[in-house]
Amino acid sequence: MLLGVIAVGLLVGRISIFGISLGTSAILFVALLAGHREMSIPDGIGTLGLALFVYCVGISAGPTFFRGLASQGRMMATLGGLIVMTGVCVAAAASKIFDLPADLTGGLMAGALTSTPALGAITEAVEQPANVAVGFGVAYPIGIVVVVLFVQLAIKFGKREPTAAAGQDGNSSSSQSESSDLSDIKRRSVQIINPAIVGRRPGQVEVFKDSGCQISRVQVDSRWLPLAPDYAFRLDDHVMLVGADSDLHRVADTLGVIITDEEAILDADHQRKILVVTSPEIYGHTLQELRLRSRYGVTVARIRRHEMEFVPSGRTRIEFGDTLTLVGESANLAKIQGVVGHRPRALNETDLLSLVVGLAVGILVGRVSLQLGEMSLSLGIAGGPLMVGLILGHFRRIGPIRGSYPPAAQMLMTEGGLALFLADAGIHAGTGIAPVLAEHGPVLCLVAAAIVCVPLMVGYCVSRFVFKLTLFQSLGATCGGMTSTPGLAVLTTATESSQPVTSYVAAYPVALVTITILGPLLVELLNAIL
Repeated sequence: MLLGVIAVGLLVGRISIFGISLGTSAILFVALLAGHREMSIPDGIGTLGLALFVYCVGISAGPTFFRGLASQGRMMATLGGLIVMTGVCVAAAASKIFDLPADLTGGLMAGALTSTPALGAITEAVEQPANVAVGFGVAYPIGIVVVVLFVQLAIKFGKREPTAAAGQDGNSSSSQSESSDLSDIKRRSVQIINPAIVGRRPGQVEVFKDSGCQISRVQVDSRWLPLAPDYAFRLDDHVMLVGADSDLHRVADTLGVIITDEEAILDADHQRKILVVTSPEIYGHTLQELRLRSRYGVTVARIRRHEMEFVPSGRTRIEFGDTLTLVGESANLAKIQGVVGHRPRALNETDLLSLVVGLAVGILVGRVSLQLGEMSLSLGIAGGPLMVGLILGHFRRIGPIRGSYPPAAQMLMTEGGLALFLADAGIHAGTGIAPVLAEHGPVLCLVAAAIVCVPLMVGYCVSRFVFKLTLFQSLGATCGGMTSTPGLAVLTTATESSQPVTSYVAAYPVALVTITILGPLLVELLNAIL
């Protein structure tokens, strides 16, 4: 029964209408129907799935969450927190006005902000979780559709400013690009004719500090050779410029002229190596700070991070697990391998001991309760693993316990845990869905729409008129605060700029953690008031 519900839910989730699909969350709707028809599954499966899911969410968000709070990304992080807190306030007001049960209100808020971790945290915190799943099921489609429509209208009617370069923000945890076969990254040969840069190294030219472009090679006797550690521009040099197509011509104009507007062909594979960053000597620092070219004679031509590939700027900060494409002479590449980390296959093994210990510690932390007067507070089965995952994800390793997993394994654990939890929550809630809908009816849709629209408008207006962000920065941060991946998908298809992705990634972890923590607190507060 369990596998059948999950399989049907995943099939339904693949159905796309106007580019919008429910994904894994469709399992909840299939499970609600199964529960309504009095089907059942063994107890305890949902709890295990929830713990695994939120733990992996913490591992994923850890590298950017704490750094986002303390870095230049704090503006985006502030927006993420503001949007969630606005949603919490709207949900609390709606509960009071329409006399809605606390658990139902919590489910509406989690669904309106499309946050499955919040659904898990609230479900685990209440005695009767059926209403939570019902509220989530009503609000979730509304949350998806409203954000997507808002983004489309804002793109159509909003005022667009010049877009920033990929990787401009050194604290961004990602940058715009597609997978390698759809990449916007190009190579162009450029002739140096600007006398102002002659005698200067690439790192000393200001344009390379802020743009997503790099000089990877120089032509010597008709051969393209990697840059020497002490290379300086000379008049009439032919250099290889690598970068996003949207930035490449702007940078080339600073250097000189593009000799040909066609992709240059290189055949020196032995002068290129792909390495995964695992060394603390490398991650956490910007390329400008590392000075890899002057110290080791290699150039970081590309970075792949979270399935996204981009050309870094001097201010791009390297993170643990980044896959670097390095260009240099064979001897220099061999020398730097031990400094950077390992080849990609070295990280393809999942440390099951770290997974089990991390989950166990998270569950134990979740059971610790703090007594405040008559109120007892605890992180629970959702909050405990989430916090432990955040800490392990941030430090990446504490003693023998690793806080990182291969991307494919982590995705499987995240989606698998979520599938188990949604199936369990939906089946148990399905038996009570009809009475709840009969009692509250259209009010649930009205409240869900309010929880979506008010935070959405507040976040967008604050980002545009208070923080003075560009259109795409504002929309990216707003989608991150709403934890809306479909909204981000609309943005990335509408522009080649890196701004939506970098803004989304800066706001999303803070919003995700904030709503997961505030969701159960909202329910407890409403129960105390009502």
